[in-house]
Amino acid sequence: MGVNVDVVAAGQGAVYPSLRGKRVVITGGASGIGAGLVQAFAGQGAEVHFLDVLRGESEALVRALDVSPIRPVFHHCDLKDAKAIAACFETIGPVQVLVNNAGNDDRHTLDEVTPEYFEDRMAVNLRHMLFCTKAVVPEMKKAGGGVIINFGSISWHLGLPDLVLYETAKAGIEGMTRALARELGPDGIRVSCVAPGNVKTPRQMKWYTPEGEAEIVSQQCLKGRIEPRDVAALVLFLASDDARFCTGHEYWIDAGWR
Repeated sequence: MGVNVDVVAAGQGAVYPSLRGKRVVITGGASGIGAGLVQAFAGQGAEVHFLDVLRGESEALVRALDVSPIRPVFHHCDLKDAKAIAACFETIGPVQVLVNNAGNDDRHTLDEVTPEYFEDRMAVNLRHMLFCTKAVVPEMKKAGGGVIINFGSISWHLGLPDLVLYETAKAGIEGMTRALARELGPDGIRVSCVAPGNVKTPRQMKWYTPEGEAEIVSQQCLKGRIEPRDVAALVLFLASDDARFCTGHEYWIDAGWR
């Protein structure tokens, strides 16, 4: 199985010396924005670990990034399982940067929501972020600091249709980010949230016709298409020491759609 890795030539993107050698964990790193994050941190010389349930895509990504200063490490982990999360982080060891990226925006109507589906969607889109955070915080406190970056979404700010549970979870992520930033700030741990707009990934493209895509772009201030590397550029900055006083807020990358 192949993977599309956009290799950026040296000198075309910012280099953050503070990220070199840092142990970075990215959830949902096999594809889309997650794969862009894995590539970007690996390019900074970070020790990247990524969690996903997609074996084929994950293994292909690792092979594609074999030339990185430190080869990324894939961990098969079902993020709906809190015990599996704890065991996985125990294997990885102390983490300096956690990027809670994983999520699933399957469409659904209110009529289709059952109690079981509600619990499943919260586990997929919200709960794991808290338990991944819980797993890394003790060692971050011992080290005197760390960085946690959660992924929100523009969807609930716009009230997009057929996403009631996804948007509920994403709204909760922004609240959780602010609460954790306040609680963990005295320990030097920064907690931020990145809110992407419509990012051009294979998954997102399956939801839109060319006409629908053009309509979104027409509502943006900037008329281009956001790509995973654009999102990764923002996340790299927030993870670096250059952003040492950035915490407790949402940072938008939506080309001015909202």
